[in-house]
Amino acid sequence: MYVLYEESGVFKAARVFSRADSTMQVESESGKRSKIKNANVLFEFETPEPAKLLSQAQAAAEEIEIDFLWECAPQEELEAISFAEEYYGHTPNAVEKAALIFALSSAPAYFHRRGKGRYRPAPPDILEAALAAIEKKRLQAEQQQRWTDQLLAGELPDEIRQVATSLLTRPDKNSNEWKAFAAAVEQKKTTPERLLLSVGAWPHPLALHQARFMATHFPKGSTFPAVAVHTAFDDLPVADVVAYSMDDSFTTEVDDAISVTVLGEDVIRLGIHIAAPGLAIERDGELDRLARSRMSTVYTPGNKIPMLPGEVISAFSLDAGKLRPALSLYIDANLATGEMLNQETRLERITVAENLRHDMLDDEVTAEALADASAVLPYDEWLRPLWRYAQHLYAQRETVRGKAESNGRVEYSFVLEGPHDDPNTRVRLVPRRRDAPLDRIISEYMILANNLWGGLLAQHGVPGIYRSQQAGRVRMSTHALPHEAIGVPYYAWSTSPLRRYVDLVNQWQVIATARHGVSARLAAPFKPKDADLFAIIGAFDAQYSAWGDYQSTMERYWALRWLQQQGVQTIEAAVLRDDLVRLEGVPLVVRVPGLPPLERGHKVVIDILGYDELSLEVECRLRDTAPV
Repeated sequence: MYVLYEESGVFKAARVFSRADSTMQVESESGKRSKIKNANVLFEFETPEPAKLLSQAQAAAEEIEIDFLWECAPQEELEAISFAEEYYGHTPNAVEKAALIFALSSAPAYFHRRGKGRYRPAPPDILEAALAAIEKKRLQAEQQQRWTDQLLAGELPDEIRQVATSLLTRPDKNSNEWKAFAAAVEQKKTTPERLLLSVGAWPHPLALHQARFMATHFPKGSTFPAVAVHTAFDDLPVADVVAYSMDDSFTTEVDDAISVTVLGEDVIRLGIHIAAPGLAIERDGELDRLARSRMSTVYTPGNKIPMLPGEVISAFSLDAGKLRPALSLYIDANLATGEMLNQETRLERITVAENLRHDMLDDEVTAEALADASAVLPYDEWLRPLWRYAQHLYAQRETVRGKAESNGRVEYSFVLEGPHDDPNTRVRLVPRRRDAPLDRIISEYMILANNLWGGLLAQHGVPGIYRSQQAGRVRMSTHALPHEAIGVPYYAWSTSPLRRYVDLVNQWQVIATARHGVSARLAAPFKPKDADLFAIIGAFDAQYSAWGDYQSTMERYWALRWLQQQGVQTIEAAVLRDDLVRLEGVPLVVRVPGLPPLERGHKVVIDILGYDELSLEVECRLRDTAPV
């Protein structure tokens, strides 16, 4: 005796080997024995053999017209074997019984299962809806396949083109476009980025890098709405100083300027003047929300996305010849001893005499020229006292640090001679040493301002956002902790309020302290233990890191373009660790397969074999471990 039974949704037939009250043991054609429940048995039969029954019944089921079967069925629950007799018009044999069961089971839209061997025909309205859904799914599957075939053939369907960026950034994995695209990626055995580039979703890797960043962080674009800016600050006194700013030639947001006033022999008054957008931007106001949504200006070669609207920048940037509000830190200092005699913070208006550009002055303003009192220097009366006191400040920080700063490495600026979104734009690399005198001057006085203003907030119990380093860990917090790497007891970013949101927050707090003194804790926008400060720190860290990653990506891209434009095939490099080397003359770190163990700094020569502008990798090989 044989039985037809169902197990895990699969119909099976086997010979009965033994029986029990609720179970039976059956033997398959291969001789394997299994225990099954009697409740799973649909019917018993004597002929044909199980394998023939299954094959013959399946063939017969495929010939049954499901529409006709549904029309024949009563509109109530039915038992399959009983219905088989009505359907065939005679007592059905085993093959016919099984065929009808298989047909009923194969059409869930027509017949709803109600238990072992029992079904209920779908009501007409439900059947109509189910068939429409099946047809829709079929058409979608056909469309997906057409899109997949087009992608594999190197064509880009319009529907895929319209969502190309979202396929890389925020894919809807339930969409037909994604399913077609994912199938093509899998069959092509490639990456989503490479497939989209190969079919022309973007004209080149540069466009892909830029589109992905913008779609992720600026899905609605980077332009600002028109805003109104308060610019009348006639109540602020006008400073009687001669101040200069020092930036590179591409800077348009002038945050800071410095003035020098001689008070006596070897005694000067230094003025560190910081643009004061905090006077016009109110916490939780429209301008604050715009700035907080970005947290920082995004800088990439040849382009930037500002943190603040152009109206704010033009109203507060310390542009030469313009009377602008400023938050000023005045320091009386002895140039001979380096002693700080007095300090004062003021709100005032200043007019910067000139916006100087270090890339135009670096060749003239050297450490040797500054050390030679007879050397002719531009802006001599301004530069020499700044340099003398900056050296004292640097020495004082080194004493605290206990070691010299490692700042002799050459850094590079990327200067694009054409559009930033055109890979054929020529790129120039402008080298600059971090310890160049003009760099040292500006960095020392910005460190000084961030240090003293951080201390001012701590002294008055006004919360601020501090950047500290202890035990090698750099972090931002509301605690006034030391920054060991810089060598200062407090460090609160405050000198770039046009470009960095943390600086704007700290400026609000410093302004309140300058205006209200001992009562500043009550007057400052952020009170002690304000939870919003912690939210700002978290959001800033994440956003600032994202901006930094994108800047590094774009700089690496243009470094690769520079190598190609220069036709570099062989280049020297310095070993960093393992197989990592830093190329000479270009800010690029690459891996050299097969590099033998060498000490850090060891010079090698490598051959450049190719570039991948999508992964931003350089294909190279070692030529020599002992360059001439």
